Amino acid sequence: MASLDRTARAFLLSELVAGFALTLKYMFKPKVTVNYPYEKGPLSPRFRGEHALRRYPNGEERCIACKLCEAICPAQAITIEAEPRDDGSRRTTRYDIDMTKCIYCGFCQEACPVDAIVEGPNFEFSTETREELMYNKDKLLANGDRWETLIAANLHSEAAYR
Repeated sequence: MASLDRTARAFLLSELVAGFALTLKYMFKPKVTVNYPYEKGPLSPRFRGEHALRRYPNGEERCIACKLCEAICPAQAITIEAEPRDDGSRRTTRYDIDMTKCIYCGFCQEACPVDAIVEGPNFEFSTETREELMYNKDKLLANGDRWETLIAANLHSEAAYR
């Protein structure tokens, strides 16, 4: 009986018909594909993308050179040099991140007591050379200035979970 059933299925091409039926079922449903360069999917507020250094509303940089981010970085991708200012506060003179080493763990952002270093919403930062992935203080501050409104909104929405 089993061999007769197997033979009937082979001649009637039931698997092929079932496959066509499944194709027809999904042919008339709305498409789920995102046309990437022109459409972008939603990002979580907790998304960890390109790094940025933030400023206070008065324009002063937030980083107080405590070097907690440098100490906690498991990949040792962050290098900080600091010196005291005339008013007695410490500020960074050099803040470098080697993005080729970075594992985007977010520890630097969690360790920062003043929310100076954050991982922003930008995921489109591909480069042609490795040297372009060596971020200095100026590039990090420029990223912070560019994404500040979105970064501040994300930090505010996630404040209850920190």
